[in-house]
Amino acid sequence: MDTAPPRNPGQLTFRDATEADVPALVELIESAYRGDSSRAGWTTEADILQGQRTDPQGVREVVESPGSRLLVVERDGEAVACCQLEHRGEAAYFGMFAVRPSLQGAGLGKVVIAEAERTVREGWGVREMHMTVISVRDELIAWYERRGYRRTGRMTPFPYGDERFGIPQRDDLAFELLIKELPQD
Repeated sequence: MDTAPPRNPGQLTFRDATEADVPALVELIESAYRGDSSRAGWTTEADILQGQRTDPQGVREVVESPGSRLLVVERDGEAVACCQLEHRGEAAYFGMFAVRPSLQGAGLGKVVIAEAERTVREGWGVREMHMTVISVRDELIAWYERRGYRRTGRMTPFPYGDERFGIPQRDDLAFELLIKELPQD
């Protein structure tokens, strides 16, 4: 497992998103996954999905949903990353994870996911973190595996025809469930 400290992550603050954050978070998430701006980082989905990754309504629903938090990660007052945390009984769901493309590859993602895991373990007492990843995203899945997540082989079909999730550029997309057991104190 890769445990090297992040390279110069800078002073970060973590807080829950509010309605006022929605436009900036939509821009951040879109920039990390779709379009030409996403190609500056390594998490782009631009070659497998076009169209939108999310929209203001989708982000707002996460912000307002009971049992859900959207963590905003800021450096010098600017949102540089975010992630969704949803309480699901003994587990938490981790989603809507985005790091500004120009900051990817410098260790910021490692810091964010570690803080998310600590937050749900301490705040909700959950024993596992769950996430779904598009199954053809081998490099991204390998990154999560280095953080202790394991592939389950449990697949959920991609919602073809629902453009809220993007416009698929291939016909073999599915979401795979990844799980990590969280250490208990």
